[in-house]
Amino acid sequence: MKRAILAGFLFALASAGADLPKRIVSLSPNVTEMLYGIGAFGQVVGISDYCTYPPAVAKMPSVGGWHNPDLERLTAMHPDLVIVDDGQAPFVESNFKDLGLRVMTVTGHTVQDVYGAIAALGQATGHNAEASKLIAATREGLLRVSLKTANLTKPRVVLIVDRTPGTLRDLYTATDGGFLAEMVEIAGGHVAVPPTKRGYEKLSKEDLLAINPDWILDFIHGSKGRFAGDAMEAWREMPELKAVHSGHVHGVNEDYVPHASQRMVQTAELFARILHPESWKSGDR
Repeated sequence: MKRAILAGFLFALASAGADLPKRIVSLSPNVTEMLYGIGAFGQVVGISDYCTYPPAVAKMPSVGGWHNPDLERLTAMHPDLVIVDDGQAPFVESNFKDLGLRVMTVTGHTVQDVYGAIAALGQATGHNAEASKLIAATREGLLRVSLKTANLTKPRVVLIVDRTPGTLRDLYTATDGGFLAEMVEIAGGHVAVPPTKRGYEKLSKEDLLAINPDWILDFIHGSKGRFAGDAMEAWREMPELKAVHSGHVHGVNEDYVPHASQRMVQTAELFARILHPESWKSGDR
């Protein structure tokens, strides 16, 4: 369905003979990263509070939150294209269309979705050749990591993407079938949580005990974020877990990890270094 909507958007754009967008507002970090990667960042005039890359976003005006942007600030930017991802689209799309704004939605649940999003953004912004090069470079980067880890034993991994600060309550995990699980697989591991449609799932302590993973990767939202501190501290509540008593709990705070963009190559490399430090020496590429 999302591909059909996107194809319809691009067809309408071409049929109308519309000029390529010169004033883009990007409301999702992964979209901003992909626009930068294809050379379209110069067309971006506004971002959301959650966009952190490239570094130049620090000097750009923001329209606010991921799902509740300030509509007055947004319209004041006079965008000729607003780009969102399909996770935030249900919260914002109808309001944008009511304001007469042209909206483009991209999807990033899987690696293949990311390639499709890069290609679509290239077409929409007039950067087809650059988009093709970025897709090729991203494929090559992921292949390089996967070849390095292909013959290694795959530990069973739980990747925590959210939890109540300082506790093990309200655990949310990446599940098999999403792009983060694909990054773990490429890095030489296996996400031990069954597939879900969105690639994320709430996880109880009982579920976690039943899974009993070899590794826990605990995503920490920034060094000063609400999960700041020693990742092991909260996990000492569950010393019976294999990952805990073997010291295989690793805090992950790199901002690119949750973003479905070309920077997923960095995520795969990071996971490979964590899961297989003996095979992935510092400085390896």
